[in-house]
Amino acid sequence: MALANGTTLGIALSGGGFRATLFGLGSLLRLNDAGLLQRLDRVTSVSGGSILAGVLASRWRNLQFANGQATNFESVVADVIQKFCAETADIEAGLLGWITPFRSAGDYLRRHYENELFGKLTMHQLPRRETNVAPLFVFYATNMQTGRSFRFRQDFVADYRLGINDQADFPLATAVTASSAFPPIFSPVEIETNASDWRDEDFAGEPGLLKRLREEIVLADGGIYDNMGLESLNEDIKLVSDAGAPFGIEESPRGDYFSQLGRVRDILIDQTRALRKSELIDAFKAARLRGAYWGIGTKIANFPATQKLASDTPTTTALETIATRLAATPRDVQDRLINWGYALADAALRSRADLPIPASAGLPRPAHPLD
Repeated sequence: MALANGTTLGIALSGGGFRATLFGLGSLLRLNDAGLLQRLDRVTSVSGGSILAGVLASRWRNLQFANGQATNFESVVADVIQKFCAETADIEAGLLGWITPFRSAGDYLRRHYENELFGKLTMHQLPRRETNVAPLFVFYATNMQTGRSFRFRQDFVADYRLGINDQADFPLATAVTASSAFPPIFSPVEIETNASDWRDEDFAGEPGLLKRLREEIVLADGGIYDNMGLESLNEDIKLVSDAGAPFGIEESPRGDYFSQLGRVRDILIDQTRALRKSELIDAFKAARLRGAYWGIGTKIANFPATQKLASDTPTTTALETIATRLAATPRDVQDRLINWGYALADAALRSRADLPIPASAGLPRPAHPLD
């Protein structure tokens, strides 16, 4: 698959627990089959999408590419993800964090990521595009102090208010934990840095406060600020794989203060997400931006591409309602999420992104179709 010289390509992998991890895996499988995986310049990710991005980043050097396609993607990335998503990660970490003094649920989740996926690998040790032809990986968390997105990258950490810090080197497990620290169980995740290592801040407040904010940083799930990870996706071609859950109707909202505040919070977050999504899709349709969006709730019939790999069925609709958790996902459900991400990515790429990708041989998990 050839792109014009100098044309950059990026993908955003949304939050949504293991549902998003597996749906995003289907999206990456389609990119790989199309020979586009090696052409990615940037991968941004949030929460469940960050689990997938972390596995891809940590194993990039092991991928064997031919014509942009990783011929061993299944064994190096997909098998690892499917094995990880077959085991529950959130209940044990949540319970241990609740009953163990001086350790949080986020600490136990970080240890789980470390033990099962990433080991002691740090962000600075990840491959870079200039040396390994690897994408820039951006893992989003939310800074609970500044109210801005906090970015972990191979080359630096950043917050628009605090600035840029290219000295601090955090474990990949910490970055993925912060990105997926669903409140209130796994948040906050607290990190420390040297205040003198920061630069280029946008902060007009008292210098002593800035120093303190840089030294002790309080983070939570990246989806609080931007569940699709769009903010730094500035490549020429922008691809968005979104497995965020649809906003649920609550027929009889509870009247206590905490429940009301929680419902108001959810409405505000959903409104912001809906605005981002609407603006993005409108920009694609009006050709102000080049790229494609596909969401787990997207009707594949709405894409004009011919010879689609799936149809809208009760099975595909049911995939939207899978809980936003890091809970053990049966193999058949895993495969259907992967197939749906793959089929929607295929239809979106051929309909919206103006990418002449080769035809697919079929869904990657034929044993569990979507009909």
